[in-house]
Amino acid sequence: MNARFVHDGKAIDYTPGSDVAAGQVVVLGSLVAIAKIDIPAGRTGALHTVGVYDIAKATGTGTGIAIGADVYWDEAEAVAKTDDESGANKYLGKTVAAAGDDDATVRVRLSQ
Repeated sequence: MNARFVHDGKAIDYTPGSDVAAGQVVVLGSLVAIAKIDIPAGRTGALHTVGVYDIAKATGTGTGIAIGADVYWDEAEAVAKTDDESGANKYLGKTVAAAGDDDATVRVRLSQ
C-alpha cells in the first residue's frame, strides 16, 4: 500500500500555540486556512481549507478587486490583496464577487 485515505481535506486538524478566533485566517507554510469556530490554545480544532468566505480587504482608492481575480493573504496587514508581493503573501483563491474600493471585504473561494 502506498497511500491510505484519511479524510476529504475540507478541514484539517490544528493545535494552535495561542487562541485562534472564529474567522481568523491561519497561514501554515504556503497553506492558508480559516478557523470556523474558536480554537483555544493547546486544543485541537479544525481549520477549513475550502469554502467561500468574505475576507477582509483594504479600503480606499485603487483597492477594488474584480470578480475572478487571484487573491493572496497579506499576513502582516491581515487583508486579502491581488498582489503576492514577490511571494510574501500566500495564495487564498479566486474572488466570486467583485469588491469596490469602499468594500471592507471581498468574497473568495478558497483553493489551495
